[in-house]
Amino acid sequence: MKLKYTIVKSQDQYNEYCRLLQDLVIKDDREFQDEIDLLTLLIEKWDKDHSTFNDLDPIELLKSLMRDHCLKPKDLVVILGLSKGTVSKILNYHKGLSKNSIRKLSHHFAVSQEAFNRPYRMINDDKRNIQDADLMNTA
Repeated sequence: MKLKYTIVKSQDQYNEYCRLLQDLVIKDDREFQDEIDLLTLLIEKWDKDHSTFNDLDPIELLKSLMRDHCLKPKDLVVILGLSKGTVSKILNYHKGLSKNSIRKLSHHFAVSQEAFNRPYRMINDDKRNIQDADLMNTA
């Protein structure tokens, strides 16, 4: 019996699984939830074993993923459900990623939340004193 999915063994297989996962997520059908969960686990394992995400801060990673997927900031407005101004502040290190934004980015790009949920230096460091949970993902 041949398995439909196996442990990811190559970059090509990884890319294919990412495409499949994105297609399934777009369908938004509960019928595919087990398949989505399995593909997510396989992709996250590859990411963990082969990732250079740790070399990039979360915003650099986001910009890299945007380039890879030919996305513009206006696309993030839709993906994250945020205003153009808020997306601009995030991309320019003036506002941290919220937990909700991290979840949405992780889901959209099929990467683990940990890739986006790491401290990074903000341009406006006085935000450290703000007790808003949306801004707590900062250095």
